[in-house]
Amino acid sequence: MNKKISEKAVSRMTLYHCILTDYINKNIETISSPQIASLLNIDDSQVRKDISFLNNSGKCRVGYLVKELKAAIEKTLGFTKPKNAIIIGAGNLGMALAKYDNFTNYGLNVLALFDTDATKIGTIVNGKKIYSIKEFKKLAQQMKSDMAILTVPREAAQDTALMIVNAKIKYIWNFSPTVLDLPKDVQVWNENLMGNFLQFAYKMQD
Repeated sequence: MNKKISEKAVSRMTLYHCILTDYINKNIETISSPQIASLLNIDDSQVRKDISFLNNSGKCRVGYLVKELKAAIEKTLGFTKPKNAIIIGAGNLGMALAKYDNFTNYGLNVLALFDTDATKIGTIVNGKKIYSIKEFKKLAQQMKSDMAILTVPREAAQDTALMIVNAKIKYIWNFSPTVLDLPKDVQVWNENLMGNFLQFAYKMQD
């Protein structure tokens, strides 16, 4: 990226991408920034500011070409550069993520899962094999995984994260309900499901 885009702007752009995908499915060719803003209940000026980060033609109030704007978001956010991932923890959440086929639409290829449960090892989930955690370091390097998706219980999260780092993986998408203590050169994205729910629950009190 030529310009630094904030995490909040990236999050909004992923929502714009969802809207654009729906428009394409409905065979609608153009969309305006006020239309996007109205669907997301945000200010039109914010949409225009976000889109200014993209190399995209079109007039904000007259209309952008939907396919071009979608492609610009994909290029800017890196959808077009595939990333390989492995899931550590084949519990309910890990299994659900392995079965989520839409990841490939965003350039994320889930290669395999790892777990400690002997009854799961060797089974196939949505075309992805579950391996023993004992094989993790060797196979992670062989698979050339770019990132690890961590879905283990809280009590196992820190040690498992250190194992990931020792396998030379520098990007971790953390679904475990804990904050990890890792070297500064390791990038961690904490997916706080309960925190998001509580924020929503708080709004429901209004």
